[in-house]
Amino acid sequence: MEWLKVKRPLRTLDVVVTAVEWGHGKRRGVLSDYTFAIRDGDRLLNIGKAYSGLTDKEIAEMTKYFLEHTVQDYGRVRTVVPDTVIEVAFDQIQPSDRHESGYAMRFPRIARLRPDKPVSEIDTLETVRQIAGR
Repeated sequence: MEWLKVKRPLRTLDVVVTAVEWGHGKRRGVLSDYTFAIRDGDRLLNIGKAYSGLTDKEIAEMTKYFLEHTVQDYGRVRTVVPDTVIEVAFDQIQPSDRHESGYAMRFPRIARLRPDKPVSEIDTLETVRQIAGR
């Protein structure tokens, strides 16, 4: 008998990048780790961080963009103008004290850049609560 591993379909959220971090190893020298947020009214609440999913070319382009749109430079980490929307895929959402939103994504990865989507249309805390079943 062979075992077949069945994975649940991934969920996605549209989020905005709020901070970036210099990468490690092969990604040393580029801003490849992205912290991202959802909306709660007019507030942005961080919900996670992802560093996989984009091509090397996309990362190089985004590094240039984020260097030009840095709000505060803390060395390894930079806060950036929150205007870059990305779609993030994940396995599930769970409660978390680590993020301001009160939730964290399990195994987040960047599905794609969303230059077509304004920040006003990113996913909300209410959507996250529904996905989490709370």
